Amino acid sequence: MHFLLLVLAGFGAGFINALAGGGSFLTFPALIGAGLPAISANATSTIALFPAQIATTYAYRDSLAKTLEDPRINGRILAIVSLVGGFFGAILLLSTSEHVFERLVPFLLLGATLVFAAGMVMPKKADKQVLSATGVLVAQCFVAIYGGYFGGGIGILMLAALTLYGLKDIVLMNSLKMLLATLMNATATAVFLFSGRVHWLEAVVLSAGSIAGGFAGAHAGSRIPALFVRLFVIFIGLVLSVHFYLKTF
Repeated sequence: MHFLLLVLAGFGAGFINALAGGGSFLTFPALIGAGLPAISANATSTIALFPAQIATTYAYRDSLAKTLEDPRINGRILAIVSLVGGFFGAILLLSTSEHVFERLVPFLLLGATLVFAAGMVMPKKADKQVLSATGVLVAQCFVAIYGGYFGGGIGILMLAALTLYGLKDIVLMNSLKMLLATLMNATATAVFLFSGRVHWLEAVVLSAGSIAGGFAGAHAGSRIPALFVRLFVIFIGLVLSVHFYLKTF
């Protein structure tokens, strides 16, 4: 039963990540429920979801190619920033005490959810960036560090940032989000591999489920209304924020 729940959590996480992000909202609490300490659960979740992120990014390859043709997107620089930020975020996580990290979790989740919600009500100036080119890189740097540090809700932050970049098409936003999230998690995964914090059996079970869910979500994404996806992400973020706050405090 324990491993069946992990498979289901992995599938749901892969599906959600392909649509709008926040899949670790399922894997992280599932691993804590399985008895893992918070930092170990986060590292294990990151590694477990990484193969699915690669698979989902591949599934979005056509939309991604179209997105990278947008003159507002400097894909090469954003990729480098994502790789470096993910590395430093992972190092920061391993330098944090278990007690401090547990108390930060609900606020990390809530902050990411509020940022995404704010992105939905911003004035919709079609085809115009809210941030300058420098602002885009600074925002992506913070997003990448956060992604390497926690990962929970990284898709929410990523979509919020892409809104500030001037992008509006949820399918195209998802494709770029998946690429950059995969890159930041690549360096975070490299750090966690040698940390001694990863529970490999649980990681393999979650990974198998998330790969299947990622492909299912990528194919369903273009047929699900953007507003529904965004509202669902906000709902999940708020529920998990409250849950971890009540559990911790």
